[in-house]
Amino acid sequence: MSAAETTTAKAPAVRHAPPPGPGAGPTAGKQSGRQDGGRRGPGAGVPWLLLAPCLTVLVLVLGYPLVRLVALSFQKFGQPQLWGFQEAENVGLENFTRILGDGEFWAVVLRTVVFAGGAVILTMVLGMLIALLLQRVSPWVKALISIVLVASWGMPIIVATAIFKWLFDADYGVLNWLIDKLPGVDMIGHNWFASGPQGLAVIMLLVVWGAVPFVVITLSAGLTQVPKELEEAARLDGAGAWGVFRYVTLPILKPIIVMLTTLSVIWDMGVFPQVYVMRNGHPEPEFQVLTTYSFDKAFVVNDYGTGSAIALVTVFLLLGAVAVYMRQMLKIGEVE
Repeated sequence: MSAAETTTAKAPAVRHAPPPGPGAGPTAGKQSGRQDGGRRGPGAGVPWLLLAPCLTVLVLVLGYPLVRLVALSFQKFGQPQLWGFQEAENVGLENFTRILGDGEFWAVVLRTVVFAGGAVILTMVLGMLIALLLQRVSPWVKALISIVLVASWGMPIIVATAIFKWLFDADYGVLNWLIDKLPGVDMIGHNWFASGPQGLAVIMLLVVWGAVPFVVITLSAGLTQVPKELEEAARLDGAGAWGVFRYVTLPILKPIIVMLTTLSVIWDMGVFPQVYVMRNGHPEPEFQVLTTYSFDKAFVVNDYGTGSAIALVTVFLLLGAVAVYMRQMLKIGEVE
């Protein structure tokens, strides 16, 4: 084709939009766009309909007991009221005033906080160490350890408590027998529950033993999301193993660590069967935590009002832990 033919080539015809129909104004297109984009489908309420049974069960299982707990905490409610011989008497804040002014209650609160704090720290440290170890072992060793962790995690609390009672038994305990083999150590007949601190340490080990598997499995899943490129870049910049963990791994795992720590605080503050079964259903004063203390006040002394007040204070303490968790998660979201 020559240059002349190129210059005289016809341009393609331009298509014109069809004229608007009668009654169509300049905003007709915009209105139709809004109608199409903002139209809600006929199934908008289907998710709520599917959630309705679950929400109903939650309200019945959790809502009613919580409302009943709050009501009992403001009443004088004992065996006469339980059997219907007397009407429940509203006493206002008398139950709370009594427990908040009781030195024994504050000793139990302090013991519970120390117990839960020690269990949480030990759980998180051991869980992190085992999770890091699983990243450096062969696949078959990792699979074997994972099976053991899941098996221990799935063991019923009563069975685990019975095993620990046998391990730490004064007469037939395996631990005393092993420690006694050390030169110069006499542990035969040693009673681990003769004092509160030693006995609570044993119960703490039981709680940690049951909580570590969940932490290890969750942290192991989080460690798989840490980019290897960032770790390699940190090593090239001269960072050691601790530097890589502190400045690369730990910030990425922070949301998971915050979640696990909060859940561990809630679970360890609410420990009941481990203490109750380990002490044969009658925890001594030096073994009392908030859950067992509330249980004794309600079902041993038959003062259900005071027991409910103690339980409600425990709920508020746990809500404080949840508030800290939500605040940390919001901070993490703002940074991201």
